[in-house]
Amino acid sequence: METLRRDIARMIHADPSEIGADDNLMDLGLDSMRAMALVLSWEQQGLKLDFSELAADVTLAGWWAVVARQQDMERT
Repeated sequence: METLRRDIARMIHADPSEIGADDNLMDLGLDSMRAMALVLSWEQQGLKLDFSELAADVTLAGWWAVVARQQDMERT
């Protein structure tokens, strides 16, 4: 989760400590273009994510849940 937090913080020019697990990322300044850039960056690192799943819960905890599910599916 901390890697996601750092990547999001870098994208919105904030300190990672300012992003709480349940904070709405859009309220913190993450717009859809930046979110898509993050998804593309993570895909380049091998993490396959569905943007629509991330849009359903725009919090760090919500995004981490999507990542964890994806990683579980890849392991099976």
